[in-house]
Amino acid sequence: MAGAAPLIPPVASLWLMPAPADAAWLSRLVGELAARHAAPLFVPHLTVAGDVPAPPESLTEELAAVARAAAPFETPIAAIDTGEAFFRSFYARFARAAPLDALKRAAVAAGLGGSLDDFMPHVSLLYGQPPPAAKAASAAQAARALVGRPVRFDRLALTTSGNDAPVADWRIVAERPLG
Repeated sequence: MAGAAPLIPPVASLWLMPAPADAAWLSRLVGELAARHAAPLFVPHLTVAGDVPAPPESLTEELAAVARAAAPFETPIAAIDTGEAFFRSFYARFARAAPLDALKRAAVAAGLGGSLDDFMPHVSLLYGQPPPAAKAASAAQAARALVGRPVRFDRLALTTSGNDAPVADWRIVAERPLG
């Protein structure tokens, strides 16, 4: 059919979600940064497994298995970092901690891909590549305000997100509390 959008194969991601109070302030920060830098809005999350080549609805058993790997926990923001990748342009990085590693190990064991060796826990705060000086100024301001601040994580979400899926099309399909 001429003019039809190309079909994107089903893809899923498994996100670790901040507890409601932390999700609210992270969402406000993402909104402020998106407005300041003309960047897309997104739900703040920590990706445990991404770009899984399967419809998210087919992974509910895996979601439950991974969610059982850790109880709700709190961990401080270790640093604010920036990079060149679209999805890792500006982010809050977390130190590797037992609950984070347990969740990643469970995701790998459930066949959701990735490895513990390349796991770098972070919550993105900005997508895209704004002018470097403006991004650096925002990152420095965020570092002063956020490094050391604890974030509580309490559930996992199964989503329609992936590197090739438009951010505006990302949806949470299912959630499961940790523990």
